Amino acid sequence: MNFANINHLWGTLIIEELSRLGVDYFCVASGSRHSPLVIALAQNKRVKSFVHFDERGLAFHAMGYSAASKKPAALICTSGTAAANFFPAIIEASKKKLPLIVITADRPPELRQTGANQTIDQVGLYGKYVKWAADMPCPDTKINPQFVLTTMDQAWYQAVHNSGVVHINCMFRQPLTLVKTSEDLKTYIKPLNRWIQSKGPYTEYVTGLPEAFGNDTVKKQIAKRLETIKNGVIIVGKLAGADEAKLVLHLAEKLGWPVFADVSSGLRLGQNHPNLIHYLDHLLLSGKIVNKLTFDGVLHLGGRMTSQRYYDFIQKQDLIEYIMVLNHALRNDPNHQVSLRIEASVSNFIQMVKGAIKPRKSSAALKVLSKANQFADEAIESFLAEDERLSEPCVARLVSQLVPEAQGLFLSNSMPIRDMDNYADYKGNAVSVNGNRGASGIDGIIASAAGYARGIDKPVTLMIGDLAALHDLNSLSMLRDLPVPLIIVLLNNGGGGIFSFLPIAEFKEGFEKFWGTPHPYTLAAAASMFELNYSQPMDANHFKKAYTQALKTQTSTIIEVITNREENLAIHRLLQDAIDKSVQRVARTR
Repeated sequence: MNFANINHLWGTLIIEELSRLGVDYFCVASGSRHSPLVIALAQNKRVKSFVHFDERGLAFHAMGYSAASKKPAALICTSGTAAANFFPAIIEASKKKLPLIVITADRPPELRQTGANQTIDQVGLYGKYVKWAADMPCPDTKINPQFVLTTMDQAWYQAVHNSGVVHINCMFRQPLTLVKTSEDLKTYIKPLNRWIQSKGPYTEYVTGLPEAFGNDTVKKQIAKRLETIKNGVIIVGKLAGADEAKLVLHLAEKLGWPVFADVSSGLRLGQNHPNLIHYLDHLLLSGKIVNKLTFDGVLHLGGRMTSQRYYDFIQKQDLIEYIMVLNHALRNDPNHQVSLRIEASVSNFIQMVKGAIKPRKSSAALKVLSKANQFADEAIESFLAEDERLSEPCVARLVSQLVPEAQGLFLSNSMPIRDMDNYADYKGNAVSVNGNRGASGIDGIIASAAGYARGIDKPVTLMIGDLAALHDLNSLSMLRDLPVPLIIVLLNNGGGGIFSFLPIAEFKEGFEKFWGTPHPYTLAAAASMFELNYSQPMDANHFKKAYTQALKTQTSTIIEVITNREENLAIHRLLQDAIDKSVQRVARTR
């Protein structure tokens, strides 16, 4: 434990304690003021580090890693606007309830509000989007070294157990490098002898499950409220993993209710269960099907749904109960319908109540929806087989069929996640699905997918639109050193394709310029610049070959599909008409 100066010592304590807490991935941007932290990081042989020149992309990368690994990554940057560039990813991580430890270096207090170079007000920079924040003083031998360790312990605890972002703002005076100073640092760190000799963190936190989980009265009360629902439906958002998904299906069998599962839930790809309704969005467009559905209760497990049609539909139902189970305390109720809010993991909730629930027969709604679901699947398969164009629904269908089991699928916002939600083939392989559905922006998508691939340590396929890709071109540089390949399926319709589906498309005077935002670019030159494989397939067979080749070579690749926005809109409408005609057969059955 030899230190050049007090800055070096504090930097080492910060990195070492976070490492002992289980933080093993540090994402670092270039700069100077954070040098005490970076020196300590370079000297710590147990942790992994990732360096990127763009703080915005770096932050999304860290968030993607956190989403995959289920543990916090640490973000480190210098002072000034570098810290501000973290903000978009911090908002997204906050909305997704992801643990993230943000460490910004700062100038000392005597330079604040003086016009000193690269000095901004970094205290409270991220506002309400952080769960906890600390403005660390400049390292000083008059401050007990235990303070540094307990601050890191508290930051980690707040990030992990409150599922969110924490911000540690670290002020440093000169010297920022390994310049020897005269402080008696050996005497200074004597109070840490116990910690130095151990391998664990300075402070340990112990938490337990809520007492209600062991309370039979609570179990019976919840089971009774579920029993009052005669015609129920289970809504499933983002789940924790495959084991949780199995529990949900077991509960659905017991209740006899249909399951509407989001594409991010883990219940859509590689899942062929009789209670699962895969084509909810299409079925809710069929008036004859909707007229056959009357729900009086909802059990909503996990995060929110991608489908706005679900929220519009359920808001019109006369519900006696809307029971929501989420593993955090924040409200997730855009329609203001929730009657019972249970803060627990989905797994713990089901384990708690399953023994108190009496088995039921399959509901009438499940029987109707199961047939309609089958007809919708047949209609999609038939339409895409007959249509020779490499359309955006076709690409979503093909990716869902071809992506290998146990790999990852990352879906960009706007059209890619909606097309996968609507057209994915549930008979394909089971894969881990993720996306930035917190604030649902199109920024940082490539960086997030790269971080996600690093976190699960498996190849990942990213489906992304052209505007989102152009927004994050810098992050293509991350793929050079990524230990696993990222296959980017780029849907390029020359602008903002999703707006063609919205009422604003009727505003002909300014639609193309202000909403369509046309551009002439492809990513062929970008692929060359960043030394990535590239292909531009023209039909479904060529796409299959390009995608299969990318999987085989295990090399990061851009597969760019050029489409036309007007044609894309027409194909979506024709496909929906075909589905609607098919599912009307259910309406004619008694």
